[in-house]
Amino acid sequence: VQLQASGGGLVQAGGSLKLSCAASGFANRGYAVSWFRQAPGKEHEFVAGFPRNNNRPLYEDSVKGRFTISRDNSKDTVYLEMNNLKPEDTAAYYCAASSRIILSSLRSWSHYAYWGPGTLVTVSS
Repeated sequence: VQLQASGGGLVQAGGSLKLSCAASGFANRGYAVSWFRQAPGKEHEFVAGFPRNNNRPLYEDSVKGRFTISRDNSKDTVYLEMNNLKPEDTAAYYCAASSRIILSSLRSWSHYAYWGPGTLVTVSS
């Protein structure tokens, strides 16, 4: 299983970016797939994710109404559309997947079996 996040960049506050997570080696409908972020000196923070076999996403409170996670199973790709970006959204963003994670652990980075290199999002004020 391999995951590759892309789409990061430098954007001004209020701007938008769309991240992509291309997956290979599995049919992602059977996997929980989530986005996490890590700011310098901080732990990985859950941003948004799809539980296993469930198309109802969960979001971290600070991104609700601004970020949207979606998936295209035909392309084995999960997206994170980020609007109205704020400087505090600056971080490296990672996608992660697991076939065994339960709903109550969806927000926990340590419960994921697979993750890929991050993509850096920098929001200037």
